[in-house]
Amino acid sequence: MDSRRLAPRLLASWQRSRRYGLSPEEMRPVFTGSVDTASLFYECGHEVLRGLRDTLANEAVSMMIADSDGLVLCRVCDNASISRSLDRVHLAPGFSFAERDVGTNGLGLALTDRVPSLVRADEHYCTGLRGYTCAAAPVLDPATGGLVGSVNLTTWSASSSKLLLALAQAAAGNTAALMLARGTGRRVPPSSPRGEVFRVYADRYHQHDRAHQALSPGWTDAVAAVRTASARGRIVAVVGEPGAGKAALVATARRRTGARERLLSARTPAPGDVAAWLALWAPELGKDSTCVLVSGVDRLPAWAATELARLFDEARRVAGEGSGRLPPFAVTAQRYSAIPDVLRPLVDTVVEVPALRFRPDDILPLARHFARRHRGPTVTFTPAAARALTSYDWPENVGQLRRVVCEAASRTDVIDTRHLPAEVFTGSSGHLTRLQLLERDEIVRCLTEPGTTVAQAAAKMGMGRATVYRKMARYGIRVPGRRRGGGA
Repeated sequence: MDSRRLAPRLLASWQRSRRYGLSPEEMRPVFTGSVDTASLFYECGHEVLRGLRDTLANEAVSMMIADSDGLVLCRVCDNASISRSLDRVHLAPGFSFAERDVGTNGLGLALTDRVPSLVRADEHYCTGLRGYTCAAAPVLDPATGGLVGSVNLTTWSASSSKLLLALAQAAAGNTAALMLARGTGRRVPPSSPRGEVFRVYADRYHQHDRAHQALSPGWTDAVAAVRTASARGRIVAVVGEPGAGKAALVATARRRTGARERLLSARTPAPGDVAAWLALWAPELGKDSTCVLVSGVDRLPAWAATELARLFDEARRVAGEGSGRLPPFAVTAQRYSAIPDVLRPLVDTVVEVPALRFRPDDILPLARHFARRHRGPTVTFTPAAARALTSYDWPENVGQLRRVVCEAASRTDVIDTRHLPAEVFTGSSGHLTRLQLLERDEIVRCLTEPGTTVAQAAAKMGMGRATVYRKMARYGIRVPGRRRGGGA
């Protein structure tokens, strides 16, 4: 097929395939030999495909799920002919069909651009796949919003593909919904990013800086590294877990450069909104008075990352032709390796923000700061509440701490253990049903009542003390300072 006739997204994928050094005539998908069948995504995706198989009985359609790296995890198909054919091109469990391994294909394109994708016949980059039409849709983790994999439906290229993409999207949506139902006990963020763009001016930095200036060396060292690199005109990548404070780190570092500027923070939008998102803030690039921070570049579709790299290069070129002063840029991602290939060469310095569980000395200072911001300086913490906060691992990091403290501060000026949610007193206990969640939360509520022993809590709930201890172990409940003796 003449690549000039391809739609823009497909053309961009073909161009990336050439840059990867792939040959259209030779396809060599990577084989791992094993797949992860223990994940929640696999469990739910496989169940959805089995249900879909009953709907598509006797149809020449093969259904697959693949992980976020493009590794095929399972394949469900009752048609022996298409199954044998797919075996010959290695579109089978254990093989990787990521774009960088086999070029343009539906499965790989859905993962790369993070949007539902249909690749027909000779739109495939490799000739070995041109006998098929593939429709795929990405699956996002309902708890984190992160990409966990895709659902892929493949049929013969001569077959009708009108409903194939709709079926793939429905299967992906059902998989995410089933993951949400079975992965209870975790807070669910918005289903898709909104792409907000904020301008934060210098006077607001000052308030933010005061809140962070007394934090632990893990934080202050990272601030110093960003400040030094940014002052030298380098593009900085700040990496770390979600909610660890990556954008806050950049804001604090820029304040300490002494520059009177504004910070423009652009959060990654949903894939369909990228063009409008870029048009909104791209004119600010290259202005001496503005530091641009693009958050979550690891979630950008491939074409958007390419456009962002072009914008950064253009801003640098203009700066070189003018004053020579490079405008300050920064990006954030969970890991350096997750930054898109086209952006990675532009990054001069990488700084990691330690997760909150590695900075336990920061928990109470941050908690007091959030409480003051939310309700004022009158909010305090009891010693028991302080112990509970510092004993918890905070898997969602500073964002989770802010939410917990603000919710508690909305109820009282003196925050005690009974004002904190059950999640603060529980460890990882697997996937809980709604009834189990209700039981866990009621046990925590009773145990955190002032002066209540385990025996008293058991009596209030109509359980034996041994039963309560057993359920505490089952749910990973830890209540600091809980008395065990004297009838406990």
